[in-house]
Amino acid sequence: MGRFERMAANPLGRDLAVGDIHGHFDRLQLSLDAVGFNPQQDRLFSVGDLVDRGPHSQAVLQWLAQPWFHAVQGNHEALAITLVRGGRLDLAMYHAAGGAWFIGLPRNEQLRFVEQFEQLPIALEVEMAAGPVGLLHADCPFDDWGVLRTWLELDDDPDVREVCQWSRRRLKAGDTRPVNGLRGLLVGHTPVPQVKQLGNVWHLDTGGWANGHFSLLDMHTFEVVSPAPHAPAALWPPPST
Repeated sequence: MGRFERMAANPLGRDLAVGDIHGHFDRLQLSLDAVGFNPQQDRLFSVGDLVDRGPHSQAVLQWLAQPWFHAVQGNHEALAITLVRGGRLDLAMYHAAGGAWFIGLPRNEQLRFVEQFEQLPIALEVEMAAGPVGLLHADCPFDDWGVLRTWLELDDDPDVREVCQWSRRRLKAGDTRPVNGLRGLLVGHTPVPQVKQLGNVWHLDTGGWANGHFSLLDMHTFEVVSPAPHAPAALWPPPST
């Protein structure tokens, strides 16, 4: 599987997207149950950061094996890959950011996870009747989706990958310039009290892994279909990773 992946439209049911999961698959399942998610017809798309911080990170392999679950690679998946494959890594930071469960695994167990994480694309494009919807973990480094597609398909530029997986610039700057070539771009990485739209970029990490809630976005209508939380989350400033 490449760094850029395209998926066809879903003719059977809904396509829902969710923000960072961070090892809270049990909470996510409750949210899916609440909106009547049907795995025979519906699909769930994740903007990455499937693991770390929560108690059920090891369940990620079962979720990734499901034909209805699709994800891009977040910075926490990238941290695990770097630990195993080699590269610059602040081990104390990774430990503090929830990676202790992974750091402590035997090498052969770490490999089981990393081999799956390496299969996740950096960017995902899903065809919709009203136009394609893109997914990245953090942000798009270009104002044109086609340019990013070309960079990811032809070159593995670490600076491009870093923006895709780590950047908080758009949200901090309140940048409403659109990413051309998409109906909408869905991202996570930086916690927000509720789903926030800036131009055609939708920030979905409403802290379901912390003291917030999971927000499920219908990718056909761009409506949040999950129940409204009782109170807004206090998740700013964001965690360091």
